[in-house]
Amino acid sequence: MASTLHLFLFSIAVVFFSTSNGANYKPHAFHLPIRKDDVTLQYYTSFEVGPTQFIVNAVIDLGAPFLWFNCDDGYNSSSYKPVPCGSSKCKIAKGIGCLGCNGAPRPGCTNNTCPLYSYNPFNNSLRSGGLGEDNIYVYETDGRSVLLHINVPRFPFVCADSGSLNGLAKGTKGILGLGRTQIALPMQLANAFELKRKFALCVPSSSQSGLGDIFIGGGPYYMLPYTKNVSELLITTPLIINPVSTAPIYSEGDPSDEYFIGVKSIKIDGQIVKLKTSLLSIDNKGVGGTKISTINPYTILHTSIYKAVLKDFVKKAASRKITRVASVAPFGACFSSKTIASTMTGPAVPTIDLVLQSKSVYWRIYGANSMVKVKENVLCLGVVDGGSKPRTSIVIGGHQLEDNMLEFDLASSKLGFSSSLLLHNTNCSHYRIF
Repeated sequence: MASTLHLFLFSIAVVFFSTSNGANYKPHAFHLPIRKDDVTLQYYTSFEVGPTQFIVNAVIDLGAPFLWFNCDDGYNSSSYKPVPCGSSKCKIAKGIGCLGCNGAPRPGCTNNTCPLYSYNPFNNSLRSGGLGEDNIYVYETDGRSVLLHINVPRFPFVCADSGSLNGLAKGTKGILGLGRTQIALPMQLANAFELKRKFALCVPSSSQSGLGDIFIGGGPYYMLPYTKNVSELLITTPLIINPVSTAPIYSEGDPSDEYFIGVKSIKIDGQIVKLKTSLLSIDNKGVGGTKISTINPYTILHTSIYKAVLKDFVKKAASRKITRVASVAPFGACFSSKTIASTMTGPAVPTIDLVLQSKSVYWRIYGANSMVKVKENVLCLGVVDGGSKPRTSIVIGGHQLEDNMLEFDLASSKLGFSSSLLLHNTNCSHYRIF
């Protein structure tokens, strides 16, 4: 399907797209599905690349800077173009040096190519690969259904090899980064199609009854059977830029590409948890604070915060006559589910509030997001001990994000969050019709 794309230059950035011939067409927004892998607890999405529409399943890393995937597993595209080292596109991607290859030319094996490092956070591996461009295909959406299949020319990504995939969910070929960079998917699509610089995630708790959502370009967002626009439920809080990069390799002065929010305190059943509040701020070395992650399955807490949260949660659970049982690793507080009632928002356990810029602005975590079933009749509090010297004091993990709508407004640097959609008799698992 042919369409014309208007090249939109955001600020002085060079965008990795070109206009195509044909009638003008501007999509409202884009949609990619989210699936959950039940073995690794990773979330992944799918899209097509190149004229043969080669299918790529890629694990979603909210804070990663770009897309990378294995180019040695059936991908051979006539429209693939390497990005030259030293070019303006290479500089925007923060590529340094030059990459060559002794083999026959193919995607991932070219000379004079811009080098970037693809990082696999699941095995902590870092590999150099060539930056290239090709057409990708993603669906337009009106917030209700998926519509036209849109050809996005010259989308940037890094070619990796099969050795980069260790630790990724079975059937996936790489990682899709949604971080705060010019070559990540949200900014690329927003700039090229003159869309709002927003993207949203609705992460499913299971893929058995439907798929979750990545929306790029802004709302509305509809999550049946709830009939209203979910964006109207969103509470906003500032996104904070960590001034020091959290990437495995970076240049001095680079800020983090990840998404941080300003948690000021934690409450359990309305009572403030006593903790060292300085841990909640980011210091001049980039240490501390709170970030959101799709690659960590559960929330990770600085040891002192972890101990304080567990202590108060156990105390509040006891006051509800919830019976504590032996802990099951990696969790430190487990309970008999026989003593826990069920509600529309999951197990009836103490609520956890992440209090943000004021006492009236908080992200409430209900039982469906706080508790994890580890075996028959045993539920555990789904937070883990991150040690006494973590880079980030609180990492909000995937389990706590499930069935919550999150909107990242890159223009105003704000996060919109819904808290549990279960409150509105809906969730993040849907089959969106064509």
